[in-house]
Amino acid sequence: MRRNIEQRARDLAAYILENNATVRAAARRFGVSKSTVHKDLSERLEKIDRALWAQVRLVLEHNKAERHIRGGLATRKKYRGE
Repeated sequence: MRRNIEQRARDLAAYILENNATVRAAARRFGVSKSTVHKDLSERLEKIDRALWAQVRLVLEHNKAERHIRGGLATRKKYRGE
């Protein structure tokens, strides 16, 4: 079981790096919750592969910094009927 969790963390990291994906997109792609993705990438991956964790952390921080913009665009789209 532990091996599967470690592999899932690596797979999630690879997906996020390749696609510049958000936690939400990765969760949807792998069929797990956002909480699981966050825990795998922020806690577990750091212990498994620190170099990979550092790369993923940069993408996640970038996504977090932009999330208010994506939210605003979604609201705009909703009220414009697009």
